[in-house]
This record gives sequence, structure tokens and C-alpha cells, in this order.
Amino acid sequence: MKDMMHYKDYYGSVHFDDDELIFHGKIEFVRALVTYEATDARGLRKAFEESVDDYLETCRGESIEPEVPFKGSLNVRLGPELHRRIAMAAQQHHSTINKFIMQTLDRVIK
Repeated sequence: MKDMMHYKDYYGSVHFDDDELIFHGKIEFVRALVTYEATDARGLRKAFEESVDDYLETCRGESIEPEVPFKGSLNVRLGPELHRRIAMAAQQHHSTINKFIMQTLDRVIK
């Protein structure tokens, strides 16, 4: 991914503010707002990693479980007609709806 960094199972965005001449970003895919900034790309990488470490340390210090970006559970609103068609297709494949959707998405998204 060009506009993302990865560290300790967390992903961080990469943005550039041309007016302020700074790089900035935030930890993505979690509800907590954790941001970072730097004046160059190497500094942004370092600031991102420090922000992840600080977030994890803060959670430990407050005895709370840190959010994880991808829990393996996804709530999708389909609408009744698509829900019916998926249920029928899963039934025809002798599968549950969840298993059918997982297999279909796994086949489509590589």
C-alpha cells in the first residue's frame, strides 16, 4: 500500500500538507484517535511507530484492552432482497450464509 504504513498489526495513513510542509497521519481501522506528524518521510515512519508504542503503553497503564484493527467480524447491511438471494445461494451450496460469504469474498478478493 502506497499511502499506508504497517507496524505491530496497526496501519497508519500517510498524508502531506503542502501549506504547512508537513507529513501527517493517524492510526487507521480503530476508533481511538491517534495521530502523528513529521517534516520528512523517515520522521513520519518513526512518529507512527512511536505513536503505536505510546498507544499500547497507555492502554497497559490504564488496564484497558487496546483496540485491534481487524477482529474478524463485519456487520454489513444488505437489504432484504440481497439477503434472500445470498441465503438461497448458500442453501444451494450446502453452506451457512457466513461461510458462503467468506468463501465468495475470498475467491473475489486476492
